[in-house]
Amino acid sequence: MPIAISLPRSPRRRWLAAVPLALLLGAAAVAAPAPAAADLLAAVKARGTLRVALEGTYPPFNYKDQKSGQLAGYDVDVAKLLAAKLGVKPEFVSSEWAGILAGLSGGKYDVIISQVGINPKREQTFDFSTPYIYSSPQLIVRKSEAASYPSLEALKGKKLGVGQGSVYEQQAKAVGGIEVRGYPAAAETMQDLAVGRIDAALNDSLMAAYLLKASNLPIKAGARVGQVERMGIPFQKGNPQFKAALNQALDQLRADGSLKAVSLKWFGSDVTTAP
Repeated sequence: MPIAISLPRSPRRRWLAAVPLALLLGAAAVAAPAPAAADLLAAVKARGTLRVALEGTYPPFNYKDQKSGQLAGYDVDVAKLLAAKLGVKPEFVSSEWAGILAGLSGGKYDVIISQVGINPKREQTFDFSTPYIYSSPQLIVRKSEAASYPSLEALKGKKLGVGQGSVYEQQAKAVGGIEVRGYPAAAETMQDLAVGRIDAALNDSLMAAYLLKASNLPIKAGARVGQVERMGIPFQKGNPQFKAALNQALDQLRADGSLKAVSLKWFGSDVTTAP
């Protein structure tokens, strides 16, 4: 424990009295707080790039195309459109989901565009854009599954696969009595589900639809088990100019139909407005 040292009061008063006023003013100037850091918008404009974090393993939202080797997906297209509206280029940074929010806190990138759900806990730490996509939690089960799981509570005593660090992991653990297993990527979750290592998987409804369409695994859609989720773009607090510019860019993309067009491309329906 640090040792507190008390200076005698009267000598301290005498020392202060003997110091010329000019020196005191100079000391005050030195001790004055540093000016506030520049808004993120200025940094992005000066750099000429918007540093965007995403998983890169989460089709159809963001993944590496096997043919081109380039990142593709709904989130990638949205990031490119937003960067263009801001007058900069997107610079993509891949990160595992379990550490992606910590990387944002540490300043490794400017934003995350990777299906980050807006919730009160996250809003304590980060600012968010307005929502740019909506979905709801949905179970996926084996085609041979005879049991009915109409809710998460019905999975008590069962094994449930979820994304590591995802909001679905939090929701499942909050129920209690479910053996929750976290996976770094959806493909691994589906593989374990198909071979019986877990009894069900939990993901968002849009992801579930894509997985069922793209996969040859013996899996099928289960029940929707939660409320509609709002997905937004998080960034560090204290950047009001950046927040305003980001939301203005999203509003423009909605107004000119670009956001809807990207949604139709990847999902066949407009998922950019609340149901």
